[in-house]
Amino acid sequence: MAHPPGSAGHAPPGEGDHEHASGYVFHDQNGNRKREEGEPGLPGMRVSNGRDIVITDANGRYEIDVTNDTIVFVIKPRGWMTPLNSDKLPQFYYIHKPAGSPKQKFPGVAPTGPLPKSIDFPLTPQVESDHFRALLFGDTQPRDKKEVEYMAHDIIEQVVAENAHGASLGVTLGDIVFDDLSVFKPHNQAIALIGIPWYNVIGNHDMNLDSPNDKLSDETFESFYGPNYYSFDYGPVHFLALDDVTWIGATDKEKAHYVGGLGPDQIEFIKNDLALVPENQLIVLMMHIPLLAVEDRQELYRLIEQRPFALSISAHTHFVQHHFIDGSDGWRGPEPHHHVVNVTVCGSWWRGAFDELGIPHATMSDGGANGYSIISFDGSKYSLEYRAARRPADHQMSIYLPEEIYPSQALNTAMIVNVFFGSKKSKVEMRHLPDGQWKELERVDGVDPFFADMKLAETGPTPPNGMPLPGPAITDHLWRGFLPPVLAPGTHMFEVRTTDMHGNVYTDRESIRVIPYPVPSAAKK
Repeated sequence: MAHPPGSAGHAPPGEGDHEHASGYVFHDQNGNRKREEGEPGLPGMRVSNGRDIVITDANGRYEIDVTNDTIVFVIKPRGWMTPLNSDKLPQFYYIHKPAGSPKQKFPGVAPTGPLPKSIDFPLTPQVESDHFRALLFGDTQPRDKKEVEYMAHDIIEQVVAENAHGASLGVTLGDIVFDDLSVFKPHNQAIALIGIPWYNVIGNHDMNLDSPNDKLSDETFESFYGPNYYSFDYGPVHFLALDDVTWIGATDKEKAHYVGGLGPDQIEFIKNDLALVPENQLIVLMMHIPLLAVEDRQELYRLIEQRPFALSISAHTHFVQHHFIDGSDGWRGPEPHHHVVNVTVCGSWWRGAFDELGIPHATMSDGGANGYSIISFDGSKYSLEYRAARRPADHQMSIYLPEEIYPSQALNTAMIVNVFFGSKKSKVEMRHLPDGQWKELERVDGVDPFFADMKLAETGPTPPNGMPLPGPAITDHLWRGFLPPVLAPGTHMFEVRTTDMHGNVYTDRESIRVIPYPVPSAAKK
């Protein structure tokens, strides 16, 4: 068809006969979510079918192609908000599946019937500052309602009690649940307690695993959250929530499995979306599988690499990393691209010994505590902060030293510091208190020693309760420094400070006991 003026795109996604959906994006002045006489349409609003994007006319009207399996959605503009349901999930879409979802283990979308004469999207105005914050949850991933309660006690109570995050919105970066899609509902109810709009990215454990193909693997996700990829503006930032999990159904030659991938329809949507976003606007791409594991990432690189302000965030691995993607991976931009692999809420899939509240400690395989992150925006600038579950905001590292040493061992005794959210742009220093000089530590790759000790304890005669931890990951946010060559007998304390890429400074301390050499028995006489 000929697209309306200001539209972007070529052909709609899905299969079946094409129809034309139309309607209005309007100012919902009385908040009842229905367009009534006198409520004005909003011009210049973006509406998509998952591939094309059209722009509303002077009266707020749009028209767009749909098939018998299309989700039409409005791209929330700055200064306006879509309705929320009782679980604080944004209602920015209309699902058109006249026959509903096919039968699978977990139900999808009920039949929606014939295409409505008008699909209208209500918006209400809201103030959105250049300065705002968002919560980032990686892999909440409860297996069942019991693990939803772990999340509620371990993370959500902390977020609500502090109320210092000041976040305007939150995002779960995929693996919302752990294969049992009936857990979506109690999970959503728990997250809603935070009280802010909550967006969701699909993960490999959020799919219909009995689906024969990728197209039908998102049916249950869609019934709760709408489109599997979409975009929206908040303040000066443009967010894209992407689906980078491609489901490949079982064949005679291979079992069903997933790979990291975006696919041509989504790439086309991203292209059309970014064509309508100013070059100097910060874009934040949110996905589940880390970008370096996405098979068609080069096509995405071509769309974002010349933009001056772009960030991408994922989860999935259950350990933290900061990638600075450059020419070694085919990136052609003038500066490396920052990709964050976020801390996970469930840590190591809710594994590990139970604590005094009956919650697994869930330490991640890189030795970091489970938790979440806070991203702060200031125009086109951003900064990230890590938050450990049920710990103060300044709990940002662990310091590993032996309990005690002899004086001669000081020269060869290493201090290992795990800066949980550290990157190659972090600086880590140590000093001997009370007045020693600061000494910069060396960044090293390796296994977190505390995590190695916990894994060793699992093989002992009295292993801890709870599910065994996963194997250790090779961590790239460890730093190493050696103690002063001369330490007198007694207790010594060392201070460590780290400065991250955003200039945030955190400090911690650790002590060690230097014991005198044992007196030979002959000397005692």
